Amino acid sequence: MNFPLEQNLPIQLLASCFNNTSATYKFYWLLSILDEVENSQTTITKHRLFTKMVTNAWYTVNYFKLSFGKQDLIHDAVEKIRDIENLTIDLRRETLNSIIENTPNNHIRTILNHFDKNVPHRFLTPWFPKLSGETDSHLKKRIYESSSIFKNDALYALYKSEIIINPKWVHYLQKNAKLIKDFCYWNLALFLQSRNPNVPDIPNKLIKPATRNPLTDQRNKYWKNVFQHDGFVECIFTNEKLYLNDNNFALDHFIPHAFVSHDLIWNLIPINLNFNSRKSDKLPLMAKHFDKFYSLQKHAFEINKSINPKSKYMEEFLTIFPTENDFPKNKFKDTIQPLITIAHNNGFAFLNE
Repeated sequence: MNFPLEQNLPIQLLASCFNNTSATYKFYWLLSILDEVENSQTTITKHRLFTKMVTNAWYTVNYFKLSFGKQDLIHDAVEKIRDIENLTIDLRRETLNSIIENTPNNHIRTILNHFDKNVPHRFLTPWFPKLSGETDSHLKKRIYESSSIFKNDALYALYKSEIIINPKWVHYLQKNAKLIKDFCYWNLALFLQSRNPNVPDIPNKLIKPATRNPLTDQRNKYWKNVFQHDGFVECIFTNEKLYLNDNNFALDHFIPHAFVSHDLIWNLIPINLNFNSRKSDKLPLMAKHFDKFYSLQKHAFEINKSINPKSKYMEEFLTIFPTENDFPKNKFKDTIQPLITIAHNNGFAFLNE
């Protein structure tokens, strides 16, 4: 993916900002700038941009639990600010941004200000390459001085507490904001995939989903058949009998949605409504829960196969049983076990933790 060319603008320098990327800050810095410029803001405080960097990464770190690498400042800042302010991971972005930006907590301000040591001026190094023998401190000073007069058509001017977008770049950024954001997210996904090689669906974990799917169809067109056939379904976690008309159950992702990022029927089962709230995104215990999970899934599969073998939900099992007509336990376990192991390695807790 390439940036659109623009006469009299050094677009190649903007693109080269992402050469040799070793951390996520470049992506989140530019995404934060684009958010402001889209809202016609061209003089922007660094504090506001640092806040947006944290909030833009919030759900990726806290909800989806992706690793950014041990040395990544943004990942570290997100976790520290979450713990200091005791913030929940499901806050609306606007609320989260307001809390962090306006916090009176000096510790949090110090965490955000730490980005100022390197982020704003290092992003401009394509416009101001390091000279032979030049020290880092002298390079930083030179970038501040040169950018303030928009030398080399720098993207922005750097000052102690703010940046000012170069007027030559404003229209270009506004006109191409979506494409540039797509570029950032695509390359951020590639970057994070290299650090989370076994985690599924990285691109969809870079922003929080606006809403979770209600699972109404899965309930009415698949699991309802099981309830009507048997009269009830037994919760694999509480052993309680669940009845269709009592509304005392919820469809739950056996492996948390925050990890698998899908609603495929082979990962969904009815469980006790109150237990579902307590379970949250914790992982089941294979030794304790898998056999019951498998038995319930196999039973539901056989009932639905007899009713409508060509339904889209039956087809979803082809992702794990592409050549099978039955429901082999070993293949099902070989799908579930690695996902749970990887999820736990990425920070998802087990039910007993």
